[in-house]
Amino acid sequence: MIRALPEIESDLLVIGTGLAGIGAALFAADRGIPTTLVGMTGELNFASGLLDLMGIHPIAQWRCWNNPWAAIDALLRDCPEHPYGLLDRSDMRTAFQRFTSFLGDHGLPYHLEPEANQRVITPVGTVKTTYAVPVSMLHGVAALAQKAPCLMVGFTGLKGFSSRQIAETLKDRWPAIGSCQIPFPGMSGELYPEHLAQALAAPTVREQLAAAIRPHLGSSLYVGLPAMLGLYDHGLVFREMQRLLERKLFEIPTMPPGITGLRLKSVFENELPRLGVATHFQQKVLTFEPRGEDGFLFGVGTQRVEWRVRCRGAILAGGRFFGRGLRADRTGIRETLFDLPVAQPARRADWHRSDLFDPAGHPVNRAGLETDSRLRPLDRQGRPAYPNLYAAGSILAHQDWTRMKCGAGLAITTAYAAVKALVGRGA
Repeated sequence: MIRALPEIESDLLVIGTGLAGIGAALFAADRGIPTTLVGMTGELNFASGLLDLMGIHPIAQWRCWNNPWAAIDALLRDCPEHPYGLLDRSDMRTAFQRFTSFLGDHGLPYHLEPEANQRVITPVGTVKTTYAVPVSMLHGVAALAQKAPCLMVGFTGLKGFSSRQIAETLKDRWPAIGSCQIPFPGMSGELYPEHLAQALAAPTVREQLAAAIRPHLGSSLYVGLPAMLGLYDHGLVFREMQRLLERKLFEIPTMPPGITGLRLKSVFENELPRLGVATHFQQKVLTFEPRGEDGFLFGVGTQRVEWRVRCRGAILAGGRFFGRGLRADRTGIRETLFDLPVAQPARRADWHRSDLFDPAGHPVNRAGLETDSRLRPLDRQGRPAYPNLYAAGSILAHQDWTRMKCGAGLAITTAYAAVKALVGRGA
C-alpha cells in the first residue's frame, strides 16, 4: 500500500531563502498572506551585511555614484530592460525602509541616507559604495570621510583579514590610519569570525580583548575590527566593547562566509515564523504541478519528495547559478524547476568576452528570466508562463548585480513588487 504524502495548503509559496526570498516572505506576511517559505540557506552565509541599491554605471567605466537614485535614472536611460525599469520608485523606497526597519526591530539596526550612498571599508582595504549600512559599521563611514586617527585591529591566525593590508592600502589617502595584529585571548591556530563572536559572549573575554587592544590605541579616535562583535548578542557585545575601549568602534566585513550573513539569517529564521510564515529551511522544491487558476501543487523534500504544498500563487526567488535557480551546460542555460526560457546569448561562445577581466563584464552575467510588467516569467511565446507565478531577485534577466552594485536592492525591491502584483491579482 502506497502511503499518501503529507500535504499543506498555503496562499503563497516562496521558493528560495536568499534576500529576495526572505524579503518576499516578510512583505507577504505584512499583508496577511498565509505564506510558506522553502529553500536552502547557503547564500545568506555569504552576505556582507551591506545592502546595495545602485552604485556603478556604466560598469565599463566603473563610474561610482553618490546618489543611487540618480544612478538608476542613468542606468534606465541606457538599459531600459533592467528590472528596475519595472518598478515604482515609491515602492522601492518603501521596500527598503520596511526591510531595514524589520532588522532594526530585531537587534540588527541599519542606517541609510535617503538620497545618498555611503562609503565603507572592505577587508582588503578598498572602498565600497553601498546604500544601507549596519549601525555597527557606521563609525567606519565617518572615520573614512573625516580621515580621523584610526586603529585597525587584526588577530593572529584569522584568515582573510589583514589589518596591516587595510592600513597600507588606505595610507596614501588616510595618513592617520594605523594597524596592529594581536593574539585573540585564549585562542591560537587558525581562527574564524564565528568562533571569535561566540567567545565574546563572555564578559571576561571582552575585558581581556579590550586590555590587549589598549596599548596600541595611541591617539586613535576610532577602532576598526573584523565583523565579529557578537552573533546572537551583537548589540550588547558592540556596546560593551565600545565602553571598554572608550573609542568609537566599527566593524569591517570579513571575507565570506562571515558573521554578517549569519546575523541576517538568524533574524529571519527566528522572526518570520512569529509573523505566521511557515519556514522550511534546508528543504528544496523538487516538483510542481500547475493547477491553472487554482495555483500549483509542489513537491518538497531534500533528495526526494517528502511532502506537498498546495498554493494559489508562487514567487520564484531561487537566485542564479550559486542558488541553483539557473544551470548551465553545453546546450545552454536553463531554469531548473519550471523549465522557463532563459534570456542569454544566442551562442555559448558569446557567454564570455576574450578578456577574463574585461571591465564591462561578460554577457552571461546578464542571463536570466524575462517577465511581464508584473514580474511574471514569460514562456517561449512571450506570454506569462503561468498566471500566478512571479519572479524576484537575481534570477531576473538584464542585470549584472555584482558589478552594478545593486544586488540587495534588486532582491528587496523586486520581492516587494512581486508580492504587490500577486495581491493586486487576488492570488
